[in-house]
Formats: sequence, structure tokens, C-alpha cells
Amino acid sequence: MAIPVRSPAPGKPRAAALSDNDVFSGAEEARAFAQAIVDTVREPFLVLDKDLRVLAASRSFCTAFRVSPADTLGRLLYTLGDGQWDIPKLHLLLEKIVPEQGVMEGYEVEHAFPEIGQRTMLLNARKVFYERGSHTTILLGIEDITAERALEREKDELSRQKDDLLEQKVMMGREFDHRLLNSLQLISSLLSLQSRTTKNPEAAEQLSIAGNRVAALGRVHRRLHVLDHVETVEFKAYASRLCEDLSGMIHRERRAIVVEGDEAEIPTLLGIPLGFIVNELVTNSIKYGTGTITVRLELTPEGHSLAVSDEGPGLPEDFAATGPRGLGMKIIQSLVRQIAGELRIDRGDPNRGARFTVLFPRKQAPAAKAV
Repeated sequence: MAIPVRSPAPGKPRAAALSDNDVFSGAEEARAFAQAIVDTVREPFLVLDKDLRVLAASRSFCTAFRVSPADTLGRLLYTLGDGQWDIPKLHLLLEKIVPEQGVMEGYEVEHAFPEIGQRTMLLNARKVFYERGSHTTILLGIEDITAERALEREKDELSRQKDDLLEQKVMMGREFDHRLLNSLQLISSLLSLQSRTTKNPEAAEQLSIAGNRVAALGRVHRRLHVLDHVETVEFKAYASRLCEDLSGMIHRERRAIVVEGDEAEIPTLLGIPLGFIVNELVTNSIKYGTGTITVRLELTPEGHSLAVSDEGPGLPEDFAATGPRGLGMKIIQSLVRQIAGELRIDRGDPNRGARFTVLFPRKQAPAAKAV
């Protein structure tokens, strides 16, 4: 809103604390007092008449825009500095917005000045009218925000570069996953082909086992690759899809793989060793057990419990996980250690079959790494 300046009524004192004499003895003293007030403003500041002629200019204005008071006072704003203030947006502000609204704050203007270069300014303008006179003045404050806008642009550019780098990282990750899966599939196929063509039965069996494990690693990575690099994975759904891949191995035996238990979000990196553990344990049950194979995840006060069990015939009485067993158990034990877990082996329900249970914490220790 505009600021009215009221003149005192005739015959009344100007203020109770003042004498009957005028505060200023003349116009020159009043002008000097007004100029002193203007000069105390730290930001560049102008006082304009209704024709936009400069009535007063602060020292900060003259310093910031490299002009002298003699070349500023009494001149039209648009003619200052050989027309450097003849700015279209300034015309709009002073000739339309302020006359209509009386005030404008935070009006942003960009302009290239011959002496000081490109500047971004916030203009604050306010119209002042006088009740006992027909004239008006406009107060124009100028805040130089060039540095702030430059920092904002730099910040935006850094943010854009960061987004580009993250996108490149994602693309490279996808490309790496694609190449890895193709390589694993190729190795698995070569091992399978070699196992079928070798004449040594023992070597053929070992080549087949190695090929199956490479294929299992490919299945685990493929299922996680479908998740498109999300940070966590819902393990029950993830394990169900892995077991769907394995179900083809027992289709003719009319055996089932059931995934049950609690739904829980786990870190995606943790899903790799857990997926490989499920693959090894289910594969063992397919090879040595009978009946339905059950994969069950439960939440515990300490973390999680992942169990794989079958319906028979059970484990030998002298079975010990720490004993000299096959490569599969050694892989499982290594993976359990990597996730800071504990492996328990006992009989399944109702006291038959085999059950392998992996207990692991919800938050992984810094030393734990996925494979």
C-alpha cells in the first residue's frame, strides 16, 4: 500500500516535545536530513519523483553502480549512465505495477551494465503520496542477488551432473548384469556340454555339478536383476520365484516346493547369498529327500530364521555340518558366515526328514558381504 504523509493542521504544534519553531529552518536542511537517512541504507536506494527523476540516491547506489552523485541527482532514471537503467522490466514496474498497486516487493530483474557486468537484482518499490499536495514520490530499493543466483545455478548444475552420473551408474550396472548373466549362461552350457561328451563318469558328474551351480548363480542374479536395482526385496516373493525355476527339476517326480512364512523386506545385496543358500538346500532336498520341500522365513526377536525342510528319509545319525562333506555344504557354510548367521541342522516335522535352518540378523555387520 502507498504511504500517506500528513501535514499538521494549521495552528497546531508539530509535536508536544517540540517548540513552536519549525524543526528545519529551510528546505536545504530538510533535504540534508532526508539525504542522511537515505545514506544510512546499506542497499542501493533511490527516491524518485512522479516523473521518475532522481530526488535522492544513497551512497551505496553510487558505489555499487559506479556513478557520481552529481551525475545522478535531478536526472531521469532511464538516462542515468548513458541509458544503462533503461530496462524494459523497470519500465513495467515503475510505470504500471507501482502506480496501480502502490507497492511491489521482490521484483527480479536481470541486466548487463557496461561498468559492472551482468547483475541480478531484487527491486522493492513503494509509492508515497502527500495529503496536502498533488505530488508523489517513489522509494526504490535495489538488492543485488547476483552471487546468490550464481550459487543456485551452480547448485542446480551440480545436481544435474549428479543425476547424470547416477543414471550412468544405473545404466552401467544394467549392462554389467546383462553381460554377467550371458557369461554365466555360456559357462553353464559349456560345462554341461563337456559333461555329456567326457568318457570319464566321475569327471562327467563333477562337470555337471559345476554347471548346475553356475546356472544357480545365474538364476539368483536374474531374479534380482528383474528388481531393477531396488534397495530391498520382499523375500517371500523372491524365494517363490527362485523355487519356480527349480521346480522344473522335480516335475516328473511329482514333488512340490512350497514357500511360506512371514513377509519381510531384506536388503537386495543380502538376497544374493540367501538366494544361493536356498538354491543349494533345495537342490540337496531334491537329490536326497522325498516329499514336499518347504522353504519358510520367520521373523525372530534377533532377526530372521530361514528354514528348508523335506519329508524324508532324514539325515544319518552321524551327520555333522562341520565334518568333511561335499562342496554344497562348504558353500552353504561359507555363505552363512558371510551374512553373520548361524546354521542349525536337525530333523524335520514330525521328527523325520531333514531341516536346515539359517539364523541371521536384520542388520548386517560391516564385515558381511554378499557374493
